[in-house]
Amino acid sequence: MSKITTELLLERAVPRSTRLRKIETLNLSKLQLKTGDLDPRLFSRLRHLQKLDLSDNLLDKFPNSLTLPDLRVLNCNNNKLEDVTALKQFPLLEELTYENNVYLTLNDDYKVMFLLQNLRLLNGKDITKLANHVRRVNSRKLTSKVTAHWEKFFRDQLPERYTPEQVKSIKKKFVQSVQTNVVYGPSSLSEFTRWRVKMIAEEFLACILGLELNTDPEPEEEMDENEEDSTESPKEAAEDEDEDEVVVTPRKRKRNRSKLGARNKRSKSQANMEEEAVANPRKSSHVQDDPAPDKPRTSNQPAKEAIPEQGTEGTHKNGEQFPKGQSNRRSSQLTGEQKNQEQDNGVVSLTPVKNSKGKEDVSAEPLHFLQCHSKSNSREDFKTQLWSCVFEPLLDCGARKDPIVSSCRTVATCGGESVCLIDCETGTVLKKYKVPTEEFFSVAWTTLTMEISDSRKKSHNILVAAGRRGIVKLIHVAADFCYGEIKAHKKPIATVCFSPARETHLFTASYDKRIALWDIGIPDCDYNFKASQLLLLEALSIPLRLALVPTCPDQYLLAGCEGGCFAWNIKLDKDQKNRPFEAIFQFPDEDGSVTSSHRVDGLAFLNDDVVVSKSSKPGCMYLWSWSRSFDTKGKGYQRTVSAVILAELEWSTTDMSYLTLSTCPAKDYVFCGDEKGSVWMYNLSNYTTAWSSAKGKRSDKRIPPTQILKWPELRLNGDQLPEVLINNVVSDPTFTYLVVLTSVNITAIWKKS
Repeated sequence: MSKITTELLLERAVPRSTRLRKIETLNLSKLQLKTGDLDPRLFSRLRHLQKLDLSDNLLDKFPNSLTLPDLRVLNCNNNKLEDVTALKQFPLLEELTYENNVYLTLNDDYKVMFLLQNLRLLNGKDITKLANHVRRVNSRKLTSKVTAHWEKFFRDQLPERYTPEQVKSIKKKFVQSVQTNVVYGPSSLSEFTRWRVKMIAEEFLACILGLELNTDPEPEEEMDENEEDSTESPKEAAEDEDEDEVVVTPRKRKRNRSKLGARNKRSKSQANMEEEAVANPRKSSHVQDDPAPDKPRTSNQPAKEAIPEQGTEGTHKNGEQFPKGQSNRRSSQLTGEQKNQEQDNGVVSLTPVKNSKGKEDVSAEPLHFLQCHSKSNSREDFKTQLWSCVFEPLLDCGARKDPIVSSCRTVATCGGESVCLIDCETGTVLKKYKVPTEEFFSVAWTTLTMEISDSRKKSHNILVAAGRRGIVKLIHVAADFCYGEIKAHKKPIATVCFSPARETHLFTASYDKRIALWDIGIPDCDYNFKASQLLLLEALSIPLRLALVPTCPDQYLLAGCEGGCFAWNIKLDKDQKNRPFEAIFQFPDEDGSVTSSHRVDGLAFLNDDVVVSKSSKPGCMYLWSWSRSFDTKGKGYQRTVSAVILAELEWSTTDMSYLTLSTCPAKDYVFCGDEKGSVWMYNLSNYTTAWSSAKGKRSDKRIPPTQILKWPELRLNGDQLPEVLINNVVSDPTFTYLVVLTSVNITAIWKKS
């Protein structure tokens, strides 16, 4: 790799020069340069440099002190730039190009337009008019909003005589609050808006309080996400009448201590079918025992190519696009109403109801109700079904690290034609990925260590999504880039999951009655990757839910299927690639007998040994022991095994299928929704110790729910919303947030009190 020296600079000057101070044009392209190679001491001697070409290198950022006072033209194409704010050191810059830097987004374009007052051409386009709007109109609007936010919510918090500690505390709360609540322009520019709002808020406080101004325009990377609970973001009452496009502000609700209560909605009718001739996985209480596998359990039409949200730029491989910089707010959010407050602005209002058990304590409270998976972005879409959600793993490092995106507050949800990333605390839709002819059924996360240059590697979270078309989409979220796909099955994929033992191993369960194990590979710096199929597991019916055995995730897989609960040996040291199931489990039936032939539409491990499963028939959920049920020393395939039942959980008496369950192992919790919009919560911490004993006995009585969260009464323009089925309920690993997916295109987010 070339290192920059005086001789190299003189040689690469155009024309060649004998002195650094005489160089006006310099070509340093295609030298494999990294950020550390740009020596500020050497570059400071290029006092008259006007044109600099750094294209086709490996730069991930600019040093903050290159000192090129006369630089007018800069080419940074084909690098690995992650941030543009350091370009403010070139105030005379008139022409700038940085195409093919995968981490840069539309938000970065707006940042350089604001920072560089003389910039005329950006990536070959005249941006003079737009830049003037960004510097003047945009700044004026945001300043007005920031000022109004202070006057309405924070001015009275500041005492007449204040200490430096009080000022520091109010400053922190105010900056966080305006970043959360002040919205202007399209959602694809929300990262830029947060960045500008922070700058404006700090300037505003410096002016009125005499604070020392932080002149570093670096955005919310410095924002402390761990302080989100220290500030209650006030709810803005006024609608924004300034935008060209309508944007409803996603507001963080004030803590409403009204008790949740018991107002049962009428039971679910069996309608809510789309007009298209597509089988719905819910339908009625008389679901076929073995539905036609080519008719997925869905409600929307299937699909072709990925397209961006409105205004997206940048076409990627496979002809697909991920909305560049679409990092924040949805234009349509269902917002909860405070008690004794009224809203007539067309936003869905939330009326809290009492706890179903009549208890005075409330363990969770609603934060947000989002309608972010609408077909064609229609606010009238209450038919799209939402199926799967998974919280993003914690990531300590990565490109463009964001305190919001890289936390356990972020959840991926799927339903209809889209996949969304949502910040649970703020209700912000950070990113959205659409495939108009697809219907997504399942999402899963993994963390891969990817090579971003010759010797540098970083850990990045990769999201996979699959559904009706049988194709697995591979999405590098930090780069807003769907970098590939795997044509895994010819029929719809019901669910996917990654192995906790091997980060590249992905299981896909399909309507073709097969479960495939794939190695998705690790993409290189150009996103080239190689996927291969490692195993193909044969099932007797459609697999619906997957669960790897925690004590041996590389050896045994459980699956809840349309025709029972099965186990496979997935150890890769065997030569046999196609494998039948090794065991099928028997469970008690309604009439007191045992059966192995029943639909298992809920399956998860509560801890290393206890399994929770749900059949659509008995109206309860079983807790059973893996180790005591399955003899790993047994020989042969297709054995029938009796599940050793530890307890039964009392649940809804409905026979409606596909209302799945989930667990929070760290807190010993089980969650499951029902056909009336309620969430049943079971705290089993008092039982797990007894169950862990080898002689642990079965609980004689069904265990009732610790609490049932009732679905609030939601209204849109005064009309009550359709009746709600809870398709899925998932908590983050610490049970801080509870995400509820429904049959009516609403994602509900609850927060534990």
